[in-house]
Amino acid sequence: MLNHDLVFLKRFSMLLVFLGALALGLILFAHYLNGKVVYDKDPGTHQNLLDRIAPVGAVYAGATGAAAQAAAAAAAAAAQTANVPFDGRTDGAEIFNNGPCTGCHTAGVGGAPKLDAAGIGARVAQQGVEELIKKATEGFTGSAGVMPARGGNPALTDDQMKAVVEWMASQSK
Repeated sequence: MLNHDLVFLKRFSMLLVFLGALALGLILFAHYLNGKVVYDKDPGTHQNLLDRIAPVGAVYAGATGAAAQAAAAAAAAAAQTANVPFDGRTDGAEIFNNGPCTGCHTAGVGGAPKLDAAGIGARVAQQGVEELIKKATEGFTGSAGVMPARGGNPALTDDQMKAVVEWMASQSK
């Protein structure tokens, strides 16, 4: 090897050692700084932890357990009624006009019977109101079209569906 090749290798090796030492120094400095920084705790993190380790069920025993069980049942009933549309009211006209019903039954979309004697009136005469309530609640696919269960709003209650169908039947007279 020539002399200038040896000088190059020596200087290149020294440069690599310097860059390696610099990288190691920067890594150690970053680790030191990371240890000094105080991170704010996310308040949801602790709640997520509690949710993950919470028991799946509850045991109710004695008088205290009976009271806790009654409170849990009341809370579950309140949570269930909180999602009921129209605040649980059973005004058929209100639900029809403000719910999913009016979209199809006003214009007769997809074979939906209109609110007249030839539409819903004929279906009431042919099948009866109770059968129409059942089909409106559970859903129905017929040759004329499709009636989605609960009109496409699964949160509607049975009483609300009954009120809507009865109101629609009364409009066909």
